[in-house]
Amino acid sequence: MSRHNNKASHAENGQLDIVKILLEGRAFFALIAIIIVFSILSPVYFSMGNFLTMSSHVAVFGLLGIGMLFVILTGGIDLSVGSTLALCGVFAGLLLEGIEIESLDLAFFPSVWVVVVLTCLLGAFVGAINGVLVAYFNVPAFVATLGMLYVARGAALLLTNGLTFNQLGGDDVLGNTGFEWLGFNRLFGVPVGVLILIAVAVVCMLALSRTPFGRWIYSTGGNARAAELSGVPVKRVKLSVYIISGICAAMAGIVLASQLTSAGPTAGTTYELTAIAAVVIGGASLMGGRGTVRNTLLGAFVIGFLADGLVIIGVSAYWQMVFTGSVIVFAVMLNNIQYSKKQKAGRKISKKYNAEVTRDDSRAKAT
Repeated sequence: MSRHNNKASHAENGQLDIVKILLEGRAFFALIAIIIVFSILSPVYFSMGNFLTMSSHVAVFGLLGIGMLFVILTGGIDLSVGSTLALCGVFAGLLLEGIEIESLDLAFFPSVWVVVVLTCLLGAFVGAINGVLVAYFNVPAFVATLGMLYVARGAALLLTNGLTFNQLGGDDVLGNTGFEWLGFNRLFGVPVGVLILIAVAVVCMLALSRTPFGRWIYSTGGNARAAELSGVPVKRVKLSVYIISGICAAMAGIVLASQLTSAGPTAGTTYELTAIAAVVIGGASLMGGRGTVRNTLLGAFVIGFLADGLVIIGVSAYWQMVFTGSVIVFAVMLNNIQYSKKQKAGRKISKKYNAEVTRDDSRAKAT
């Protein structure tokens, strides 16, 4: 009888381990499945050149997803990243085309690296406004960032009068050349946009896993009140993650404008939903406290490789939206299954611990 029970328990544990592996690695397995399916459907899909091209597209989604991950880990949301991307892109285009001061009859043409720094500062400023509203004025993150979505998009339209900055290649005489190198050119055969994504991902991975700031982010998302009582500067943490999200959106705007060598105020429309989708497909909890940069990148690659694969085989753009939305809903459902099991296990451990404490107290009173 005991042997039968042991065999049954081992089989059950084996099944649970397989389910756990499938749930935790679902983004990776989904990416492998997408590559296999589209490689069968199209002979041009499975090639190094195509993978590098698709990866350059994913770079924009990945940068937005990493910034979104930081916000979601604290239990927040940032709906303004798509508009911030557009605002920062047209701001970079404005600087590259030159700043004219008519009263002094002067025109300044900053170098590309000055443009990059100033654009990232603008993204940080937009993120700081969101962070102050959420952390210090207790405005719900959904409302604050939804308002910033309209403000940033309107500011982008005002800067350009609804037009697009074209031909941002610059001029050697003016000293503002090299912008297209950031997203369009390649270094050691790899698109520079992908290298920027890798660099940002490595820095963010180390920040979340090896620094007190990373632990503060996870604890804030797990239980903000308990974290605050433990000495975690919750308000500063929330402010910081929105600034990081703004900087990542600015970098995504720079990469996208560089890839297109143009910047328009309508760029990045619905990209905030794509960023959220990348985080969710990567297994992060929308309630906060759970998620990793690695899995978020996998989620971004799932979305990018799926979208590009549908384009390659000639699927309508309308069906692309249907497929992407279905993947998001399925990912959220899997997240609920995964984390509900962990919450039940946590409650069981908590009940067992409380029962043991109560039993020890009763024994102590009896003696």
